[in-house]
Amino acid sequence: MTSLLLDSPLSREQRDYAETIRSSGESLLTIINDILDFSKIEAGKLDLECVDFDLQPVLEESLELFGEAARRKQLRLSQHIDDAVPRYLKGDPVRFRQILMNLLSNAMKFTETGGVSLSAEYVEGTTTQALLRFAVTDTGIGIPPAAKSRIFDAFSQADGSTTRRYGGTGLGLSIAKQLVGLMGGTIAVDSTPGSGSTFAFTTRFDLQPLGSGLHHLRLVGGHG
Repeated sequence: MTSLLLDSPLSREQRDYAETIRSSGESLLTIINDILDFSKIEAGKLDLECVDFDLQPVLEESLELFGEAARRKQLRLSQHIDDAVPRYLKGDPVRFRQILMNLLSNAMKFTETGGVSLSAEYVEGTTTQALLRFAVTDTGIGIPPAAKSRIFDAFSQADGSTTRRYGGTGLGLSIAKQLVGLMGGTIAVDSTPGSGSTFAFTTRFDLQPLGSGLHHLRLVGGHG
């Protein structure tokens, strides 16, 4: 309803109020979703899908969603995908995107100058499976050494002032860690206070057989 309201003629003051309502609603929705996901994980009720998907648009679209925020803050957004990374995978693209979005959102939130980058590389694999590494790097405020050991704990942030200034539930990274674990990988952070952070995680995906499913559709489309 606030989106419809914002599409109607409004004074500047009314538009500011409506934007605040929409922003607050989105923040509440994020909190609710985090709590629901955390509860599912704690109860062992969160199951991953296993469907065919194309990795490239998932990475590109995840980064593009932060394009407007980056322009407002005058930050650079960049992406690097190694040629060895396979495109056509089998797994849960929705939960995989959730991990990416959480890390990218944090990077944008805690970065005022410089930029945020997303990278993907091939670690190892077989003819049917691949272990991939993804990293989100920022030039933000960084994380104090004492906070690194608990940064992935539930309801934990670097310190109390972080919560007051930037908001958040302290659940996002804990959920990301649990999802990464369900995908057969691990997550870690490398950070220097004042110089930025790199959150890197691995995931294990099955490979789509050549000539089947999404892979086949892409090949056929390429000849069209």
